[in-house]
Amino acid sequence: MPIVKARPTSLLSLTAAVVAGALIGAGGGVGTYAALSSGDTKTVVRQVTVGGSQPAASTSGLSVNSIYKLAYRGVVEVKVNSQSTGAFGGSQSQSAEGSGFVYDTSGHVITNQHVVAGATSVRVTFWNGKTYTASVVGTDSSTDLAVLDVKAPSSALYPLTLGDSSKVQVGDNVVAIGTPFGLAETVTAGIVSALHRQITSPNNFSIDDSIQTDAAINHGNSGGPLLDAQGHVIGVNAQIESDSGGSDGVGFAIPSDTIKSVASQLISSGKAQHAYLGVQLGDTGSNASVASVKANTPAAKAGFRAGDVITAIGGTKVSSSDELRAAINARKPGDRVSVTFTRNGTTHTVSLTLASRPS
Repeated sequence: MPIVKARPTSLLSLTAAVVAGALIGAGGGVGTYAALSSGDTKTVVRQVTVGGSQPAASTSGLSVNSIYKLAYRGVVEVKVNSQSTGAFGGSQSQSAEGSGFVYDTSGHVITNQHVVAGATSVRVTFWNGKTYTASVVGTDSSTDLAVLDVKAPSSALYPLTLGDSSKVQVGDNVVAIGTPFGLAETVTAGIVSALHRQITSPNNFSIDDSIQTDAAINHGNSGGPLLDAQGHVIGVNAQIESDSGGSDGVGFAIPSDTIKSVASQLISSGKAQHAYLGVQLGDTGSNASVASVKANTPAAKAGFRAGDVITAIGGTKVSSSDELRAAINARKPGDRVSVTFTRNGTTHTVSLTLASRPS
């Protein structure tokens, strides 16, 4: 899908201005915003593609009150300071506010990458009101995830359990806990409205299999957990779709299966790697059509052209852009794969080595 370029927009009449967002192709004038509180006045406009199957509903589990009591001590408030260049030159301080959750007993906290982007200092406030300085262990713009390291005492650390986002069903009850507009430990409840949504990351790659929910998510909820009816984290709240910039009941969370993979890489090495082919795909859902080829990428070196239709990766058939992305994401940088494609009615197969996705 084409990417709508970032551009400044008018001020929003909210408690805090928005720093990131998107437009949905089918809803003119409808924005999707990152749920982050900030003193910034710039809205980044991105495109969000929606689609995917919707399994049957499931509604059993704990009450909202029980989920809150089980999880609230694992949810944190993240405050960030950064420096930017003013309109007339010079440096000026900025502050932003988001949410996060405790990942393990070592003091690692999960939040969004866009919450801590450009941070010069990070402070994390726990359930008991205590605030501690945090360092950024690593960030991944491609999935909008970040891991912090907080030197808090073990008595403050209550890690939340990651659930299995692949088992989530449309209609499941969910709870969001975070710090919208600086209001700590705010709880909202709703259901899983849809699955397999595709949202756009801060560096304009697709985040697949995102969870759509009608639980109210507002600025400051970014990085906070979306919990299932057992109190397990099934996603990290990241974006909202809205006319007004406030919650209109359409929010998006990065799935827990993505969190598991990325967090482990960030903790072990400070960075996450994703396999990269180097093609921009067309917006048709019926095949994996190449719209353009990035220079100096595996696809370019293998001779791909706009108009080619990729039909298989490693001998496994792919019939859509989603299936192609999934096939590439299942591999690692440095993997050598065969890619089958058609050009002008003729089938070709080439072998290439996947690169690492640029940050």
